[in-house]
Amino acid sequence: MVQLAEMLRPSTRALRAGGLALAVLLAVPLAACSDEGKLVLHTDSGDHSFNVEVVDTDETRAQGLMYRQELADDAGMLFDFKEERNVSFWMRNTFIPLDMIFVGADGVVKNIHVNARPQDPTSIPSDGPVQFVLEIPGGQSKVIGLKAGDTMEHPRVSAKVK
Repeated sequence: MVQLAEMLRPSTRALRAGGLALAVLLAVPLAACSDEGKLVLHTDSGDHSFNVEVVDTDETRAQGLMYRQELADDAGMLFDFKEERNVSFWMRNTFIPLDMIFVGADGVVKNIHVNARPQDPTSIPSDGPVQFVLEIPGGQSKVIGLKAGDTMEHPRVSAKVK
């Protein structure tokens, strides 16, 4: 019986080592994904961090922040269209005011629509090609002093900013 236990012990060690290697391999993609939940806006008043949800499919972009009842001051949603193009948003079925920040592929803020009205079906266009639209709580862009020409830092932005 002791002999059998001795034979099994190396297998147990190997299993533990294999499990550790598997855990490390699984953690690497998860760590990379978690970085996408952080975004920084660089303004004259400083760097402002946001926790964001990234949406990049037709289905998730169509849902956006509809039906949400609240959004923390440091939270938002980043829409990635994966290429620069003209886009347009509306606030139908959106219950909280939002600032819409239209951003080029290089991370430069092109224009900002401040305090989009809840439930308003009026189209809000990008006023030119953009790859990203960041939605944050209404009025927050004014609080942080964000303006066109400022920059957004996020792993999906193709060029380094400030």
